[in-house]
Amino acid sequence: MTEWSEATDVLVEAADQLLEAARSGKPCSPVRQALPVRTAETGYAVQEINTRRALHEGRRLVGRKIGLTSQAVQRQLGVDQPDFGMLFADMAYPDGLPIPTERFLQPRAEAEIALVLKADLVGGPFTVADVIRAVDFALPAIEIVDSRIAGWDITLVDTIADNASSGAFVLGNTPVDLRGLDLRLAGMTMTRGGQEASTGLGASCLGHPLNAAVWLANALGAKDFPLLAGDVVLTGALGPVVPVEAGDVFEAHFEGVGSVRAVFA
Repeated sequence: MTEWSEATDVLVEAADQLLEAARSGKPCSPVRQALPVRTAETGYAVQEINTRRALHEGRRLVGRKIGLTSQAVQRQLGVDQPDFGMLFADMAYPDGLPIPTERFLQPRAEAEIALVLKADLVGGPFTVADVIRAVDFALPAIEIVDSRIAGWDITLVDTIADNASSGAFVLGNTPVDLRGLDLRLAGMTMTRGGQEASTGLGASCLGHPLNAAVWLANALGAKDFPLLAGDVVLTGALGPVVPVEAGDVFEAHFEGVGSVRAVFA
């Protein structure tokens, strides 16, 4: 067996571990323990294995999520840039309708601004002007992050391999044009059961949600899965994440962008 094939076997085993945790509902040990090289590139290689498996099974890719947009979280994991994960159609839930809590292992909710594209972002490098021209509209969003790794015991390679700790997402139903909208100053308040649970500003997301979108476009532009027209981009949390329990009702309000609700059955 060659060195290359041995490395590939290790990546497949890590992908299998995460997939089994998702299917069984039982969190697994950190995948870093099985990986001889613990880099972002290794994490994305594991993530891509499960992405291709999902597509082969008929799941539909509808966008991307950006994670690690908070400087505090980046410092915690010892990194200086965000990460990304894949969004599939079966991860989307309607605004205000019940979300089955049992589909998650260790869910947490975070409020962020979503961008929906009207043009492809293939190639690059891209500027903020390129990304603005490619955006059709913005929507308020609540992302449900989740970890297949027990106790959220994650490093950078763990969360990337685990599809950037993606779980599900809820989008608001009223699209907003970017023209005349300053997302950097957009204030966000998220409540749980009517009580304030998280607050933040657009500036909390890499200084501006569009900065995160430009980073993503450049990260993906020359790869196998670039951003395409119709894709949803979850640009990153504007405030602290909040643990989710069955029966919780979250509502996030964004200045100038609107509101969205996530209701957990």
